[in-house]
Amino acid sequence: MTEQLQRARAGSHALRQLVEELAERLQRSVVLDDPLVRLIHASRHFDDADPVRIRSLLQGLADSEAIRYVLDQGVAQWAKPGYIEGRDDLGLLPRYCVPLRERGRLLGLLMVVSAGKDLTAYETAAIAQSAQAIAAQMYAEHMTDHAEGGGVPDLPWALLDASPTARRVAQQQILDTGVLPDARHAVVSVVQVVRSHEPPGQIETALRAAMERFCRTRSAHGAVAFTTDRAVLLQLSEQSPTPQELKEQSRRIIEALDTFLDSAAAPVLGIGGCQTGVADAWVSYEQALVAARAARRMPHFERVGEWEELREFAVLLQLPDHALNASLLPKPLRALLSATGGQGPRLEETLRSFLEHAGSVPKTAEALQIHRTSLYYRLRQIQEITALDLDSGADRLVLHLGLRIRDLLQLDGSATTV
Repeated sequence: MTEQLQRARAGSHALRQLVEELAERLQRSVVLDDPLVRLIHASRHFDDADPVRIRSLLQGLADSEAIRYVLDQGVAQWAKPGYIEGRDDLGLLPRYCVPLRERGRLLGLLMVVSAGKDLTAYETAAIAQSAQAIAAQMYAEHMTDHAEGGGVPDLPWALLDASPTARRVAQQQILDTGVLPDARHAVVSVVQVVRSHEPPGQIETALRAAMERFCRTRSAHGAVAFTTDRAVLLQLSEQSPTPQELKEQSRRIIEALDTFLDSAAAPVLGIGGCQTGVADAWVSYEQALVAARAARRMPHFERVGEWEELREFAVLLQLPDHALNASLLPKPLRALLSATGGQGPRLEETLRSFLEHAGSVPKTAEALQIHRTSLYYRLRQIQEITALDLDSGADRLVLHLGLRIRDLLQLDGSATTV
């Protein structure tokens, strides 16, 4: 992974002191991580450091491979402490891992290096006692931060609402509080976790970690909103972001989520079009939802869809999933695709080229590398089979739209039996 992951916020003095006291008591190295295995604080060494620990101290976080390995052990769902096996290829010694929870919320992971997995009953009891104190401290600090409104501002869902009245109220609230500036350009990105075996809280934590870093950049101010499997990022800027900037940002978000979530998660991202200020952010949001759907259904987008690149697919992708199936193919096109004598594929290719070249016979013949006489013959066949007039704009639209639906279904892997 080329992009370094965002570090967790450094632990408070009280947290650091609790970790150091436990390490001194055990005479072992102790590490406090956030739920995504990003370093909060590490105690001093006790001659038990491994390469992963050293790199974590130097970089402020573990390698993405080590993070993914630990998360793959299901630590976020552990009901009690246990050992994480070592991995020689990662340079990781075994660790005793304690999930830190308070009132059902996973706050972090307390890890004690134990190369021989030989902790005594006295040591595990000491760890349990310290874990309770650390979890309580982390929860208290979390509640304080929440009460003080620290961190990244939350995006009011009403700003993206279909109701103009709700949007106006939310917009005025944002401007009155000064949480966000009413910059000239607004872009919304939507990340959707398609499926995952992670608990919902872990998914939201991963989404926050992947997206919050882009709320305050050199050129943009932003806010975020979350559900259990979706994240929305609104960015406001005076200069319109370039497509390259948005693509690079999206790549970083997807890479981070691939590290923090299991392989089944398959997160996709949609980028809405650039709109005018906060008032039109809802338009970019609606576009981003469609673009995210394109990223899910159309593999060639490589999990990042951009509204500006969807063209006519932007309309088709707003059909509900249950309706977007082979039944939408127009009857004349179905007849052409099922033409006898194996003519279907050849005639489909001819029709595509003819429509893509705006009905120009010379350009179509050149593209297909056939004589115009042969092209005229094929076009007559198409008209006879479909019972449509290729000189009619309406009839050509029916066939062109049908071919686009067929493309979408094939890209999605849906059945297109005619």
